[in-house]
Amino acid sequence: MSTATDIHNQVSTYYARMQTSAALKTNACCCGTNSQPDYVSAVLPLISDEVLEQFYGCGSPLPPLLQGCTVLDLGCGSGRDSFIAARLVGESGRVIGIDMTPEQIAVARRNEQRQAAAFGYAKPNTEFIDGLIEDLGASGIADNSVDVVISNCVINLSADKEQVFREIYRVLKPNGELFFSDVFANKRMPKQLHDDPVLYGECLAGAFYEEEFRQMLAGGGWSYFNFVNTVEMTVDDPDLAASVKGINFSSRTVRAIKAGVPEWGDGGCDNAATYLGNISDYPVSFDFDQQWRFTAGKSVLVPGNLAAALRNSRYSQAFAVSTATP
Repeated sequence: MSTATDIHNQVSTYYARMQTSAALKTNACCCGTNSQPDYVSAVLPLISDEVLEQFYGCGSPLPPLLQGCTVLDLGCGSGRDSFIAARLVGESGRVIGIDMTPEQIAVARRNEQRQAAAFGYAKPNTEFIDGLIEDLGASGIADNSVDVVISNCVINLSADKEQVFREIYRVLKPNGELFFSDVFANKRMPKQLHDDPVLYGECLAGAFYEEEFRQMLAGGGWSYFNFVNTVEMTVDDPDLAASVKGINFSSRTVRAIKAGVPEWGDGGCDNAATYLGNISDYPVSFDFDQQWRFTAGKSVLVPGNLAAALRNSRYSQAFAVSTATP
């Protein structure tokens, strides 16, 4: 069985050798990227071709309401999502990108000045660090210092996912948000597949099993988390398809709020939440996740943990939350 160090080295080497995302053998690390909100699509024409060509991701983990935020991008690669976030947080915000592949970090760094100029900023509001997502402290990320953590098809590559989530929880401010896209499997991945560097590099061997994922986050203190969207994936390479025969994969985006203990209990839907219709691109309705769609102006009964997440996080600017029955 490969050690954590072995897996780190395998993944770093795999992506260091990739010249473009077209070189990947599956759509695992690039599926779902065409489905993104307009506020993300509007920034893409401003992003360097070099950055875009070396982008690997399975979703669009860029939530709304980022103005002025400090955003941490785990496994930032060449920096595509980091640079989009840099535009969304504005010149007063800050984006930190961390990746363990020096070749990818080099691409991001040499595009910082260009991107700042494209956004009309006096100087870059980005910082790119060569480091491990399992040890954010070594990269200087302090406790309770980040508003939003994003990640795009990277956490599955970690040999110690629980440690990654512990680190995320540590660096997030109270009521901060984790918003990430990653690969999920409908079955537990057989242990023998973990030693295949191609399956790991293609984001398959380390895929999350949903039930284990839920237990991991619940056990880590996350009081509210849920899937935002799901996109089915394909494995078109015949050799890889044979290796994972019988296992179905999907890309899922997850929203989790570090909301602490629900202030009104979480046993029943006895709290009222009303969406104000003021989030850009969502004037009529807003899908907080796959379970909860909020129509502007309509009061909805929600459980205590969701009420706390809406009331105490930055989403409070878009919701009116009370204990009153609608």
